Amino acid sequence: MEIVAIFPDKVKVEFYPAPTLAVPVEHFHAHFYAADIDALRAWYVKHFGAALPPPANANATGVPGISFSFRKTDVAQAATKGRSLDHIGFEVKDLEAFCKKLAADGVTFESPLRNVPSIGLKIAFLIDPAGTRIELTEGLAGK
Repeated sequence: MEIVAIFPDKVKVEFYPAPTLAVPVEHFHAHFYAADIDALRAWYVKHFGAALPPPANANATGVPGISFSFRKTDVAQAATKGRSLDHIGFEVKDLEAFCKKLAADGVTFESPLRNVPSIGLKIAFLIDPAGTRIELTEGLAGK
């Protein structure tokens, strides 16, 4: 039985039972809405190594641990920063090298790489072409 929760800013979260999960809760997929879904998908493929979908599911793209679904919309989407779904995040091995590669590819950072010793993390923020704020971390996996 599916359970759906609607949060402020029309953020929809779907919960599905999965008896075979080895953990209590697991993130499965996220939907992105954009005018040019091909360009947005290509951006995630180029910068995050997302895998292109099989032809039968041309709207999906996968990165380790999550599936992205891309849906075309002609309605401009508000940027995520400061909204109920402020950002998505990725834990990255060798974040400094990854940030250097992104910068060399022309990606602009909202907040450049910084070390936060008090919490044992390295953190950087950027925004994708559709306005989704992305947090990159290194060190979270060991917590």
